Amino acid sequence: MTHQIDSKYTGKALDELVFLPLGGCGEIGMNLNLYGFGPAHKRKWIIVDIGVTFGNAETPGIDIIMPDIEFIYQIRKNILGIILTHAHEDHMGALARLWTRIRVPVYATPFTMYLTQGRLAEVGLLGEVPLHEIPLRGRFSLGPFDIELITLTHSIPEPNALVIRTPAGLILHTGDWKIDPEPGIGDSVDAAALRAVGDEGVLAMVCDSTNVFSPGVSGSEAGVRKELIKLIGEYAGRGVAVASFASNVARLESVMTAAKENDRSVCLIGRSMLRMVEAAKAVGLLKHIKNIVSEDEAESLPVEHILYLCTGSQGEPRAALTRIARGEHRTVKFGKGDVVIFSSKIIPGNEKGIFAMQNALVDQGIEIVTEKDRDIHVSGHPCRDELKEMYAWARPHIAIPVHGERRHLLEHEKLAKALQVKHTIAPHNGELILLSKKGAKIIDIVPSGRLHEDCGEIISADDYSLRERQKMAYAGHISIALVVDSRGRLIGGPDPRINGFPEGENGKLLEKLLDEVADKAEAAFNAMRKSDRTDEDEIEAKITARVRKFVRNKTGKRALIETIAIKV
Repeated sequence: MTHQIDSKYTGKALDELVFLPLGGCGEIGMNLNLYGFGPAHKRKWIIVDIGVTFGNAETPGIDIIMPDIEFIYQIRKNILGIILTHAHEDHMGALARLWTRIRVPVYATPFTMYLTQGRLAEVGLLGEVPLHEIPLRGRFSLGPFDIELITLTHSIPEPNALVIRTPAGLILHTGDWKIDPEPGIGDSVDAAALRAVGDEGVLAMVCDSTNVFSPGVSGSEAGVRKELIKLIGEYAGRGVAVASFASNVARLESVMTAAKENDRSVCLIGRSMLRMVEAAKAVGLLKHIKNIVSEDEAESLPVEHILYLCTGSQGEPRAALTRIARGEHRTVKFGKGDVVIFSSKIIPGNEKGIFAMQNALVDQGIEIVTEKDRDIHVSGHPCRDELKEMYAWARPHIAIPVHGERRHLLEHEKLAKALQVKHTIAPHNGELILLSKKGAKIIDIVPSGRLHEDCGEIISADDYSLRERQKMAYAGHISIALVVDSRGRLIGGPDPRINGFPEGENGKLLEKLLDEVADKAEAAFNAMRKSDRTDEDEIEAKITARVRKFVRNKTGKRALIETIAIKV
């Protein structure tokens, strides 16, 4: 494949280079970025990453959240491809869910491509999506975009920065990264390539902001490996489990190495752990690891010769470690004197689940060790000194912080200005930004937002069902059923059912509320004109309004009220 920019895209007065984030700005996760080049009416586009984030207490019943791609759907005929920088869910997790709305080729390096193929196979799309595997440090062209991959380090194999060359200038899109001189797996940061790009001239750098508030450097996997070897050696003769992020293959190798150094075999617990190890081996990683055994084999080994490597470091309800903590795992049984090592950090928002799981462990006499106790975890994102190093290499004309909450982006922008970057902009999702030697300028606002996966369907975050579910989660639910005859006479009910309200001592408080709701519903019905008492819709509206007002005044809750009128 040639690496030259197609000449038909050069020399046009109206050609513009634009950047558009649709996810990942104002939040950590759900990354989706677009780059466009050409006249506005026929601009060509590429998509960089298409990720997810995860539900929380604000989104009851929702596990997966994705960027709204209404704008992408509108321009899909001009999209040349999707490029995945690496295989973390917040960068590629929405591909299999949203690809049918976009239908363009996908480009990724071997490890990311292997996992992508697995996800596409799960939804029956593997043979339909045009997939292009790009080698590490590869270079390829898509229309006016000449794209080169630069090797970085992160908490997953094969993280790549993208050098995006266009007739209007060069963009360095870092993706997720850190500077690790001894990453354990893969090469370290290709500083020479980054310096060369800086010498060539970087119009804009779009850069990770996650750890902008953290001074110094993020630390190296080599140090974690040494500490794990030492730590596991301190628990000779005892049951040991290590919880880690399955995608951090270098960490998995560190744990496996530490186990071997302490005469232990490793048993992988959790589907994502098994899947990641399979993917790593498929692309030639973990080749020298020989001490992995199955769950059945582990059961027959003495406890002092086995180490369980588990998913569930974030307290996920269905993860392996949570089931172990509840004593519900099929093969792994831990008890007093055993130890669980958390070689991970707490992701904000997961505290409640993690602490509940850890409390369940210690309640059984199981010791826990976290990164607060020992140096057994390092971040995969750049701290301030690493950001300074990247700016020294790239020397961009424009700095565009991404991958962070609003406070991260503004602090990153402040840092870039202190480093003498001439132009900076901290974008919001949906802001279309023109990039040129004059700087960065917002020229349009496009639709942006969130999509939720619910019951196997993808729906808007504004969907009526989600609003109703939130009401129920926060304020409870009351349903009232009644039956009327064809002459408008009440022959059954009103019969209320109440969920989400306190019962009180011996259920008396709830019983009283049930009686009061029934009384208010009957009063509302009796107050209606006789001509309206045969109209089910009118009955439901009048009773719902009366009960809603009563409940709000009595309890302070804006409960979801539902009335069902049946005419016989």
